[in-house]
Amino acid sequence: MTGKELIYRVLKNEDVKAVPWVPFAGVHAGKLKGYNAEEVLKDGNKLFTSLIEVNKIYHPDGQPVIFDLQIEAEVLGCKLKWAEDTPPTVVSHPLAETKEVPATIPTRKDGRIPLVLDVMEKMKQAVGDKTALYGLICGPFTLASHLRGTDLFMDMITDPDYVKKLLEYTNKVALTMAGYYIDTGMDVIAAVDPMVSQISPAHFREFLNEPFSELFEFIRSKGALSSFFVCGNASNNIEEMCLTEPDSISVDENVSMVEAKEITDRYNIALGGNIPLTTVMLLGSQQDNMKCVVELLDSVSHNNLIISPGCDMPYDIPPENVIAIEQAVHQTEQVRQMVENYEAEDLDVEVEIPDYENLDKPLVEVFTLDSDTCAACTYMYAAALEGKKYFGDKIEVREYKYNNRENIARVRKMGVKHLPSIYINGELKFSSIVPNREELLGEIKKCL
Repeated sequence: MTGKELIYRVLKNEDVKAVPWVPFAGVHAGKLKGYNAEEVLKDGNKLFTSLIEVNKIYHPDGQPVIFDLQIEAEVLGCKLKWAEDTPPTVVSHPLAETKEVPATIPTRKDGRIPLVLDVMEKMKQAVGDKTALYGLICGPFTLASHLRGTDLFMDMITDPDYVKKLLEYTNKVALTMAGYYIDTGMDVIAAVDPMVSQISPAHFREFLNEPFSELFEFIRSKGALSSFFVCGNASNNIEEMCLTEPDSISVDENVSMVEAKEITDRYNIALGGNIPLTTVMLLGSQQDNMKCVVELLDSVSHNNLIISPGCDMPYDIPPENVIAIEQAVHQTEQVRQMVENYEAEDLDVEVEIPDYENLDKPLVEVFTLDSDTCAACTYMYAAALEGKKYFGDKIEVREYKYNNRENIARVRKMGVKHLPSIYINGELKFSSIVPNREELLGEIKKCL
């Protein structure tokens, strides 16, 4: 059985004896060939050769062609900030000062869409017979956030009709992009919408049930399979996601696979995830990665299961760690014996926690995976910066990115359970839900 056949059978809820492996190698693919993030996301030839290298050394059963949630936003007028080791970040919001609903729908010739479609066709010809190819689109809620900015969260309370109209538009964009990718031969369309983790189940039902249900029904009608991909702590929305009827759901390390799978199994929906990106894949050893996968496999039933990283893989992940993961998925019993007596080293990093009772001014601390790469983190940090813009030097704002040992140690010492989160003077105020402007300003005013 090929990897592609295995993915198809799992997403169609058929019995299989193996568990498939899908490395979400976005800009990390470029590292394998010596290309930086901007090169691999702007040059089709470099992207293609990097993807072939991923296929060659990581032996994926399924594989994304590109992981960049800003492709649609760029076409629709958002300005991007480019970096060498991360996907670009949206830095302007065309609807920040207006409540218009655009009418522009991306065409096959706009922005970087022709590049993506060309590489998809080449990948289909090169490995499409053995590997399930994933086309990743920006989900309608995250795209709406890119266009409107943090005001979208206030709009959900003060002007819900506008939000519904805007989501109707962004879902038309998602439907269009899904159609392009399916016509180009993609087997699985993944709607990647990290901002879904930042809202309540009630808001999901009110604003997102209809557009996502429509999107997954469209994908099904076109003969392709679907995935609902959410980064961040989406635990409270797993059941709501299931009700939109995707073929699979993918989650990151903020979500318990055991608890999530109890829900997805009730709906007979496949679940993918959730190898930790930083603590294990980026900073861990080969043995750490092997043991993580073995323990993950031991924690849940293997039906309706896909093993994958929790989100887009960081650029600098050591390739040997990814190879170790592949071996643990495909040769589990041999690897189990290899790491049977292995114990991970403790994180030996000292960090100093502020003296919160004796601060000169209120301290707003934002704990993120990385606001440069995680959309939910981008908007959580942007919300805090709105507070800084309003209060100026009366407050201090700091971001701690969960991408180095010192910040990981800080998160553990502070007892931060979910990312992103906002603490004010050492107290948790917002966990995995982006506050609207008035909510944040209100909490800061209490401390002034």
